[in-house]
Amino acid sequence: MPVLHNRIYNCLIVDDEPLAREVIRRYIQQLPMLAIAGECSNAVEAIVRLKQQPIDLLFLDIQMPKISGIELIKSISSLPKIILTTAFEQYALQAFDLDVTDYLLKPVQFERFLKAVMKALPSNDTAATESSLVTNADPLNEPPFLYFRAERKMMKVYLDKILYIESLKDYIKIRTTDGDVITKYSMAALEAVLPDKRFIRIHRSFIAGIDKVNSFTSEQIEIGGVKLPVGKLYRMQVLKMLQGL
Repeated sequence: MPVLHNRIYNCLIVDDEPLAREVIRRYIQQLPMLAIAGECSNAVEAIVRLKQQPIDLLFLDIQMPKISGIELIKSISSLPKIILTTAFEQYALQAFDLDVTDYLLKPVQFERFLKAVMKALPSNDTAATESSLVTNADPLNEPPFLYFRAERKMMKVYLDKILYIESLKDYIKIRTTDGDVITKYSMAALEAVLPDKRFIRIHRSFIAGIDKVNSFTSEQIEIGGVKLPVGKLYRMQVLKMLQGL
């Protein structure tokens, strides 16, 4: 899992359904700014956990035994950002009256999950996540980078060294000027955090560093002697971006 600089947000998953917790857990693991602080199968456990450790983002089911998600929200005065996850539409109005960040209907799709997370993050971190990793607030003025978990350790990858990224089913290969980094991650999640002025999706299996392109046609681009295909769905966007350089 890549980490943008050192800022991550602790998440607590609260749901009485193990499969539902698994879905949210898997989605959280695909986003670089999120970390799983814990999981609870009911609201009583969640109340205890919320008092024991700082939580930034709460993924909360509504219909649970003992205490519902709505009752949990009403029972605690100081709560983190809340994203409700439920199979029932009828609680939406009541939920937003309680100032929740978003309301996700099960089965939760990753794209909808990502949109909810973007709403929950502070505006400066949302901007950084979506498009402005180039704007580095690091006091040492270090170039922007991501950490990726690979080879049983966290590996720092500077964005300006990335040539392209290739999908390998459940994994991705990041080809850099220093070599390859292979990590378990999704292309959609990585595309969401890479700055769109520096990287472009050229194919369902490839993301390219725009300034690393040596040559291109409507069907392929060449980076570092490697020819990469341009997918039909991405062709117009790729040509528009590269011809504008």
